[in-house]
Amino acid sequence: MNSETLLDTIPSLDLADFLSDNPERKEKFVQDLGAAFNNIGFVAIKNHGLTNDDTEKLYDNVQKFFFSPDELKMQYAIEGIAGQRGYISKGKETAKGFKVPDLKEFYHVGQPKVDDGDPIWEEYPDNVFPKELPDFEKYTLHTYKTLENAGKTLLKAIALYLELPEDYFEEKVKHGNSILRAIHYFPILNPEALPEGAVRAAAHGDINLITLLMGASAEGLEVLRADGVWIPITSLPDYVVVNVGDMLDRLTNHKLKSTIHRVVNPPKEKLGTSRFSIPFFMHPRSEMNLTCLESCVDATHPKMYVDMTAGEFLNERLIELGLKK
Repeated sequence: MNSETLLDTIPSLDLADFLSDNPERKEKFVQDLGAAFNNIGFVAIKNHGLTNDDTEKLYDNVQKFFFSPDELKMQYAIEGIAGQRGYISKGKETAKGFKVPDLKEFYHVGQPKVDDGDPIWEEYPDNVFPKELPDFEKYTLHTYKTLENAGKTLLKAIALYLELPEDYFEEKVKHGNSILRAIHYFPILNPEALPEGAVRAAAHGDINLITLLMGASAEGLEVLRADGVWIPITSLPDYVVVNVGDMLDRLTNHKLKSTIHRVVNPPKEKLGTSRFSIPFFMHPRSEMNLTCLESCVDATHPKMYVDMTAGEFLNERLIELGLKK
């Protein structure tokens, strides 16, 4: 597959190939992952470590929270931290370049703090968990750690594809500023009253290095192909969908593509239904330098991006999204 091939579906890969003792299997995984990220920016991955039972219990807790009364949910909306932890209510996030907020509410769980003397902990707000749902903390943190581990493994494969040392990202993502976001795309009960252009998630690229999306509860996710055609992404059971974020795109000078994607409103007969989705946004530490790798810049691929750190880039994007003043 070259970067010009137009795909109708995203490639599926098995993380067990990368972790196997067979060097050919491992190398094939690296090349297939790199080719997909060079082309469409998305893959589906199995053997990521989450079981169906984990996923069901997590979704059960998330749904119970979002179906709670607004006054309960608002107790977990934390002022002054730009939506980085806890509950973010409806109408708060607007995709870059759009005027109308997305039709969603969500809950953020960040890096759980450990007492190891790392100065990074001073940068992060504390996690907050709904005390009315005693298992919410357990299942969100378990999912966080499992997807973070899968993400670290994928970053090793990405490093090898870029001809960097396999552990290139390891220290950069240690206690990284990653976020597990549980999203509720609420039912659209009076579509005629919606502001013009209001959708569940307007077209956007993710901010982070890579995103790992566990199976969403309904269709709606679409990816913008290079020829301008939107293709639907249906999450297969037992797979997580992984895509390149803007930070990895910057680092690789657009060799690995952060592809624009969106969540469209459901067909008329399903407007009254909820959609749930739980992405894990893998971020590095804020001091990571996102300057384009020299190996990704040449005469045919001149440098596209100004130099900045991950923290500076995140700050810029949170302001653009309306989460930060």
